[in-house]
Amino acid sequence: MMDLSVVIVSYNVRYYLEQCLRSVFRSQGKWEMEVFVVDNNSADGSVEYLSARFPQVQFIANKENLGFSRANNQALRQAKGRYMLLLNPDTILTENTLTDTLEYLDKHPEVGASGTAMYGKDGRFAWESRRGVPAPWTAFCKMTGLTAMFPHSRRFGRYYMRYLNREEANYIEVISGAYMMLRREALEQVGLLDESFFMYGEDIDLSYRMLQGGWKNAYVPSPILHYKGESTQKSSYRYVHIFYEAMLIFFDKHFSKRYRLLALLIRLAVYLRAGIDVLKRLLQRFMALLPQRPTKPDTILCVGPKDSLPLILDICRRNRLNPTPLEVEASKEIKIDRHDYTYILFNTTFFSYAEVLEQLIGLSGKGSRMSIATYDSSSKLIILPYDVLS
Repeated sequence: MMDLSVVIVSYNVRYYLEQCLRSVFRSQGKWEMEVFVVDNNSADGSVEYLSARFPQVQFIANKENLGFSRANNQALRQAKGRYMLLLNPDTILTENTLTDTLEYLDKHPEVGASGTAMYGKDGRFAWESRRGVPAPWTAFCKMTGLTAMFPHSRRFGRYYMRYLNREEANYIEVISGAYMMLRREALEQVGLLDESFFMYGEDIDLSYRMLQGGWKNAYVPSPILHYKGESTQKSSYRYVHIFYEAMLIFFDKHFSKRYRLLALLIRLAVYLRAGIDVLKRLLQRFMALLPQRPTKPDTILCVGPKDSLPLILDICRRNRLNPTPLEVEASKEIKIDRHDYTYILFNTTFFSYAEVLEQLIGLSGKGSRMSIATYDSSSKLIILPYDVLS
């Protein structure tokens, strides 16, 4: 049997997906692997663009946006791997990610699903890498702010499980759908993704069903980058509706019959939070209409070998970025005197993805707020967290 089936659902993010696929194949190692991309009727020519560049990938082109659950299930029904990975298109794996996760699962047959250590665009650890099931008490603590007040408490801080050492593998409850490795036997037992969830919440539901089925869920501390949101439009009111509706679907499905009064309170709390988010977005739109103070151009530190820098600098200047070159040759030693750039760009033709993420995490540990930018000589594109430059 094939070792691994990778499933990526995509919608209008062809350049981020191109980078993601490149990282997947760099991470393949010794494993026999198949890769599916399910395109939810993108309008940016994703299928045509990427199928020419990745002929080994199996593309499923939908005629409409079927949502995350239905699209993943399309590929999962065809998958031949003994493990199956659900992966977001706005992620970057390191060269070791797949091996770290697969070897862990091979050694732990009690684990039905595993996630990994996700880091954001500025190199900071994403606490949603390890979460507790939003059961009534956990949800109550999250909604009332007790989780934020006592983040390291096992009683009040279960939602993000900050009391666990993020450098060690641990059993957790909820695996993020951004990187969700599934054991075939476990998935066949508990069933595919619940298609009642259009987007969001399906990973919580599947994780919970894994636990109900007697399986363990695990966190493996192998780092990946997750832009978190480039595959969605989080500024839209539709996002607010879909996100909070998913939370209600999950709670109604698993807890409302046993906790009727609490179910009502949770529902009211969800609507309140959704209303607050909508008001915040209205305020942001209003503020954007007001006269703004002149802002300095974004600055970008461009790291790479000397011969690659002229083209990178030219792209930056044409897109009104203020670039500073930092030549790095064979030793790959990076010495940065200041951390006040908007972005730090790594030439991923020269650096491995593992080196890029290690540098970014290290800089964030020194107080840097720089966001990642990448350049690959094959595409000649600069990818920023929320934009692509050519």
